[in-house]
Amino acid sequence: MAKILVSGGGGYIGSHTIVDLIESGYEVISVDNHSRSSENMFKGVETISGVKVKNYKVDLCNFDDTFAIFQENPDLAGIIHFAAYKSVPESVEKPIVYFENNLGTLINLLKCVQEFNIPYFVFSSSCTVYGNADSIPVTEKTPLNTPTSPYGYTKQMGEQIVHEFAKTSDASFIILRYFNVAGAHPTARIGEMTPGKPEFLVPAIMQTAIGRIPKLIVHGNDYPTRDGTCMRDFIHVCDLARAHILGLQYLEAKNNRENCEVYNLGLGNGITVKEAIHAFEKVTGIKLNYEFGPRRPGDVEAIYADNALAMKTLEWEPIFSLEDIMSTAWKWEQRLKADETVFTSTPGELN
Repeated sequence: MAKILVSGGGGYIGSHTIVDLIESGYEVISVDNHSRSSENMFKGVETISGVKVKNYKVDLCNFDDTFAIFQENPDLAGIIHFAAYKSVPESVEKPIVYFENNLGTLINLLKCVQEFNIPYFVFSSSCTVYGNADSIPVTEKTPLNTPTSPYGYTKQMGEQIVHEFAKTSDASFIILRYFNVAGAHPTARIGEMTPGKPEFLVPAIMQTAIGRIPKLIVHGNDYPTRDGTCMRDFIHVCDLARAHILGLQYLEAKNNRENCEVYNLGLGNGITVKEAIHAFEKVTGIKLNYEFGPRRPGDVEAIYADNALAMKTLEWEPIFSLEDIMSTAWKWEQRLKADETVFTSTPGELN
């Protein structure tokens, strides 16, 4: 049973990936200082999987504390790295915080990969690396334009760091570029937690519908898309989690042709903000209260993925539809409403 370290394991994507790792036969340890996640996510993981995951409450920007985790776990077979701040608006306001955290954590983990001869590394990247792409859908060979936010810069720079490190490393690397991750585990035991004002569309829809916020503001209706609202490619968090396990197994089987490979992960079709709202209304029968507001700094106009490479090479295929995303997210939001005392202290979320 190979042991895998998941950084940011208490976060949204990290917790879902831990569940899939356990179900796929891996032993898992986590490192998450809960600065932007909740310890309660591990309770949900345990409820679903029956396994109590050991978490190190360590700030990965502290190299000595990070190094100590590897000293205690010399048998690690791989790392899946999620721990990063992910708010586009916050990154615009606090760019240094984002550069320091998102790049510092990555560099410290790569130092440990080198020191402890960790063979496999999966890096969590983002479609923000494409900036405002010249053409869509984007493939892995689409040129990377200037990012529209410091968050996007940290992902683009993070990819460059991994690529350069891989040139002289014995380890193998996969970079996964996510599109808009949404939805929740079908059990509604883990999902996306946004205790403050939601910055992402699906949580904002859910909190509007549940009554946590009075009205959804759609940021811009004058974009050059089919209905004037931003266009995105959504992917269910469980489909995304599965891709990490397939990527890890792909490296373990030595199927990779290069020491560092990149894959897009999305449903593969563009959905506008208005279309996403209508999908929620169709699934739930709830009429959403929303209005249009000004554009938001840092937002990309339109982007969606060509996911053919991941489907062919990793044998990955998204199972959940946009309607599934909305229905599972709504089920999770209803559980949060019923259980809100459990989740009120979380200041944010790790990617």
